[in-house]
Amino acid sequence: MDTINYEYRFAFADEREEVFQIQLDRVTLAPREALPPVLPEWTRLEFKQCEGCTLPYGSYSHCPLAAHISPVVELLSDVVSIDETEVTVILDNRTVTRSATAQEGISSLMGIIIATSGCPFTEFFKPMARFHLPFADTEETFYRAASMYMLAQYYRWHDNLSADLEMKGLQRFYEQVAKVNKGMAARIRSTRREDGTVNAIVLLDMFVRGMPDGIESILDELKPLFAPYLVDKHIV
Repeated sequence: MDTINYEYRFAFADEREEVFQIQLDRVTLAPREALPPVLPEWTRLEFKQCEGCTLPYGSYSHCPLAAHISPVVELLSDVVSIDETEVTVILDNRTVTRSATAQEGISSLMGIIIATSGCPFTEFFKPMARFHLPFADTEETFYRAASMYMLAQYYRWHDNLSADLEMKGLQRFYEQVAKVNKGMAARIRSTRREDGTVNAIVLLDMFVRGMPDGIESILDELKPLFAPYLVDKHIV
């Protein structure tokens, strides 16, 4: 298959159901599904544009990230963040079901969309979207982010590029993504709606803002797991 498919099913307590399907190109992870023919005003590029945005005026009429999350934001505009829901995530080779608050489910869904939206500051997280882990906790997220970044440094080394073994670049990525999250939250808050979708962004931002200060302590906690690698012997 040339596509990667994710499906998020939300079953609310009032028997309401909403389904979101994501299709990504297997190589580039570019979204395969078309954007809505008419996009809301809050998705226009210049509307509360994120600090440091590098997309040039004239080349983009709408923010690609805002445009791609807009179907979720608009459809779930009446959902309250603490609404209880059963979320079923169908991936290519597994199904995960969990009882969660609406903000937790929406946040997990938005994580894929944001990483693959075309935003130049979130595209570094495409590998995490490719190997999506629904409802990852803080420790899992930090481990996956650090592993992703270090694998990227291997590829850079292999291609005769500079490699960042101190992971300073990962912290800079997260600092910029914090600005993106702030911008997206401002866009969503701009129209009258319940707080389910904006708090989903806030929940993502908690991971993002915790990364620069928390990465070293988390890595120290994980270090004992790697004890077999840290002895001076040949690894076959």
